[in-house]
Amino acid sequence: MRRHALTYRSFGRPLEKLIMETTEVPRMGEGKLRVKMTCAPVNPSDLIPISGAYSHRIRLPAVAGYEGVGRVIDAPRKYAYLVGKRVLPLRGEGTWQTILDCDSALAVPVPDAISDAVAARAYINPLAALTMLETWPVKGKRVLLSGAGSNCADYLGAWAYHHGASEVVGIYRSESRVTRLEKMGIKPVSMQDTSQILYVARGTDLVFDALGGPIATNILQSMAPDSTFIAYGLLTGQAIRLDFKPLAHYRRFHLRDSLARVSAEAWQHKFLDIWRLLSQTDMPGYQRFPAQGWRQAIEMAFCPSGQKVLLDFADLA
Repeated sequence: MRRHALTYRSFGRPLEKLIMETTEVPRMGEGKLRVKMTCAPVNPSDLIPISGAYSHRIRLPAVAGYEGVGRVIDAPRKYAYLVGKRVLPLRGEGTWQTILDCDSALAVPVPDAISDAVAARAYINPLAALTMLETWPVKGKRVLLSGAGSNCADYLGAWAYHHGASEVVGIYRSESRVTRLEKMGIKPVSMQDTSQILYVARGTDLVFDALGGPIATNILQSMAPDSTFIAYGLLTGQAIRLDFKPLAHYRRFHLRDSLARVSAEAWQHKFLDIWRLLSQTDMPGYQRFPAQGWRQAIEMAFCPSGQKVLLDFADLA
């Protein structure tokens, strides 16, 4: 059996460093499930590591992709009931490949009512959003989101209201995001409207920042005492300047760090909440690209006003 994998052997621009490699599938390790991938999303969190932003924790060569959905084609006896079932093969090998092996205890079964397109995107952004809302409760609070229109900010905004937030404001880059934000009850503020951003920041209780860079720095400088600023993304590619003492509590969030303390049982239980929330959430549309068209898919993912992107592995079956 052979597999096709989008692999990078050095760090740099994804379109320059990724290559589709075809190899023999290795022998399946003990306790592993073998999964034939159906589709996987293209997220900023998939592309940023290829640039070398997290080079200290990535061993090369590496297969790209952190999430996706597929069907189990082989399993140890204890998990034989999963053969033929859809799962999320997470926290192991990169998901941008046709065949991968994952830890049986961490593979997440997908309910029949959840489509492939929703399941493929059910890990990074939904779990990050849910974990942040559990860590920093928003009940009765005013919330500000930067990078509004990104998947994670969408979930944070929609689910903040489920958790009792009194108001959610979103800072957006592309005008194409405004209608969707308003539909979710998120008050839109343009990235270009600096005075309005700072005005909102002064009256905000919690900021969830996906941008970094000058906008995040200005927000942090403007926030009131006892408010909280959570840095969880770096979509601008620039760090927040911290050469001052903010009045707000400054916190950083990395999903990887929070997962290090989660047992396999708790991990599976988190997805019961995610499936419930996703069934109640209107997710943004997506455009499906054949895996052989991965270059076009990545170009679309870099476009701020473009649709969300899925790689479909059917053409490589």
